[in-house]
Amino acid sequence: MSILKMRFTGRRSLALTATAVAVSLAAAGCGGDSGGSTPALPGNPGLGGDGVVAQSVYDAAPVASDADIPAGSTMEAIRKRGYLNIGGSLDAPLLGQQNPVSGTIEGFDADMAKLLAKYIIGKPEVKTTTIGTQTREAMLQAKSVDAVFQTYTITPQRATQVAFAGPYLTSGLAVGVRKDDTSIKSVKDLAGKTVIVGANTPAVTALPSAAPGSKQIAFGTDPQALQALLQKRGDAYVQDFTLLASGAKANPGMKVVGEPFTTEAYGIGLNREDAQFKEFVNNWLKKIQADGTWAKVWEGTLGSVVEGGAPTPPALGSADGS
Repeated sequence: MSILKMRFTGRRSLALTATAVAVSLAAAGCGGDSGGSTPALPGNPGLGGDGVVAQSVYDAAPVASDADIPAGSTMEAIRKRGYLNIGGSLDAPLLGQQNPVSGTIEGFDADMAKLLAKYIIGKPEVKTTTIGTQTREAMLQAKSVDAVFQTYTITPQRATQVAFAGPYLTSGLAVGVRKDDTSIKSVKDLAGKTVIVGANTPAVTALPSAAPGSKQIAFGTDPQALQALLQKRGDAYVQDFTLLASGAKANPGMKVVGEPFTTEAYGIGLNREDAQFKEFVNNWLKKIQADGTWAKVWEGTLGSVVEGGAPTPPALGSADGS
């Protein structure tokens, strides 16, 4: 199943605008986050939750055995250092956003990084370096960070420069509706409806076949489109899941329904020359998928604005380039 998608060419301004609507914290350099130093607020799985993963999820998360940490490996270096150094975001609601009160970094990507840190070190200690999409490959190649958790789309071209563990998350176009709307549950219900889209986004070309007979109303920015939905100028808003999730976090009057109906895979970016670390991270992903930890993280973050339970995680190695 699909979950998230964020395009950084052409639509980056829309993503940044949506983020600013919720909470935008400009951050340069590094942000520290010791995931388990103070108890996290209890998360409420499902629609209407607070977007925070419960401390109990960290407490129950697996820890690698000494046998899984070979001498001289990247994992041993991280364990000796005492924290996982990642490239990520501090201003992406429900993915990686710094809490203005506690200073902790919260969201699906941030929490996945904390859980990997716990698996390696025994505690969720993470140092987050804010990183631009244009510098991710260079930072991984230079080993400036151990990994990148940043809705990093797996592509064959990128895979010639970095290694991708996963995919750990997939995404695509999704459907947003007003909170009180019970008639629309998926893109199939949009046939014959008036649908709000972002100008020059993939929704413009995807909708005619996904929802035959639907009428489109296009807006230049994500806030304009969200406002139009809440003002009932359209029946639904079709957009990238990431933008819809951010919008729903900032606007309690809307929700995300159904599953994304297009697909894009996200991977954990790693140094391309470190096949041992990639295998280790993939084995960790298998563990947290199998024991339900992955689903709990999804429910506590992205699932807080999406109807229905957690989806099935993507199959590891299923994306071209992973």
